[in-house]
Amino acid sequence: MVRVAPSILSADFAALGADIDRVSSEADLLHVDVMDGHFVPNLTIGPPVVAAIRRHTDAFLDCHLMMTNPGEYLEAFAKAGANHCSVHVEVDGTAALIQSMRDLGVEVGLAINPETPFEACEPWLDRIDLLLVMSVHPGFGGQHFLAEAIPKVARAAEIARRDGLHFAIEVDGGIDVETVVRVAEAGADTFVAGSAIFGRPDPAAAARAIRDAATAAAPGR
Repeated sequence: MVRVAPSILSADFAALGADIDRVSSEADLLHVDVMDGHFVPNLTIGPPVVAAIRRHTDAFLDCHLMMTNPGEYLEAFAKAGANHCSVHVEVDGTAALIQSMRDLGVEVGLAINPETPFEACEPWLDRIDLLLVMSVHPGFGGQHFLAEAIPKVARAAEIARRDGLHFAIEVDGGIDVETVVRVAEAGADTFVAGSAIFGRPDPAAAARAIRDAATAAAPGR
C-alpha cells in the first residue's frame, strides 16, 4: 500500500494548522522532523508543538527524531500524541530504544543516514514497524535526492520478502513525482515529501500526484 507523508518542516509554521488542513485529504501520515542542533546542525520543534498538532488533528503523527539522546524524550513525545517515532541507528542503544517505544505504545521506526552501511540496521529489521531510509543528509529541507538510497531500499524489500517480515519502508529526502518512481520501483511504500507538497499552489493535488506516481511504479503493478 502506497502512503504519502507530507513533511511539516516545509509548511508555514505561522499557519501550521491551516497547512495541515490543506493536505489532510491526501496525507496518510504527517511527518514531523525533530532536530536537536547536535545530531544534525539545525533546531526545529519538540513535544509541545506535537501536542498542539494533536489537538488540531487526529492524523497519524510520524515523528522523526534526529536527536543524539532520543531516549530521554520518547515518553514526552508519546504523551504529546506521537503515533510513531523513528530513531537513528547511528545513535547508541538501539535495543533499549526499541523496547522503550514498545513499552510506550508507539510504533517503532529505525532511520539510517546516507553514509551509513545498510548492515547497521539489518539486525533490527524483525523488531521494527518501519525502516526510514534517508535520501538526503538530515538536517535541512529542500535538498536534492541521493541515489545511494535506492540499493538500501531494494535490499530492505528483498529481506522483508525473504524472511516474511512486515515493516514499512519509508524514504525521506528530495522526493517528488520523479524521484518517487525510483524508490517505489525498488520497494518503498511510504514517501515523505516537504517542499514538493507544501511548496506547490495546491498541496493536496501535489501529494496526490506523488501517490499516483508511486502507485504506478510499485512492483507488481
